[in-house]
Amino acid sequence: MSRSDRESGTSVSRGRTLLARADQRTLVDAARGGDRGAFDELVRRSYRETYTLALRLVGDPDDARDVTQESYLRAYRGLKSFRGDAQFTTWLYRITANRAATHLRRRIRHRHDPLTDDVWVAESSDRTPAQIELRHELGRALNALPPKLRAVVVLRDVYGLPHAEIARELKISESAAKVRLHRARKKLRGDLFSLGEPGPVAAFDGEEAVRAV
Repeated sequence: MSRSDRESGTSVSRGRTLLARADQRTLVDAARGGDRGAFDELVRRSYRETYTLALRLVGDPDDARDVTQESYLRAYRGLKSFRGDAQFTTWLYRITANRAATHLRRRIRHRHDPLTDDVWVAESSDRTPAQIELRHELGRALNALPPKLRAVVVLRDVYGLPHAEIARELKISESAAKVRLHRARKKLRGDLFSLGEPGPVAAFDGEEAVRAV
């Protein structure tokens, strides 16, 4: 290896280290300026949560990967219009919710695939048996929700998006978003408490249970 090659490799390694240590605002500014490495670092930091959101909304791992990939592509193309009045991850979640909603509307017209249990219990390795049981029961209850109700309750109770944002991303009115959320929570409470036995599920109402995931 030549000296120039060694110096080039050292420079690349140093650049990666600096990116890994940079805060989100610095990375966003660099990415907006055309630094692809900075955007790649943003992807690395946010991929797990973004994919998890997509998976919880569309319920299929392959579809979730497609939604995630499309979301990052749209985020990259739209970086120059990102004003920075919200966190990058919040902005990215909005894009992901929009892409997932589009996917769900298209899928509803053709078929309905139930969520698999691993959508809700995949991260349960460090949880207690009671928490794992709760996640299984919650997964079944969420699976029973119509996709349009499931999308609203996940976006609100898991990711904390405000009603106005949910309405905009799902292309419905804010009042419709609130109505769907109320119906989803009511159905979750009914499904969870209909088990009729004390246990981890009975310790939560519908909203608290969703937040517990």
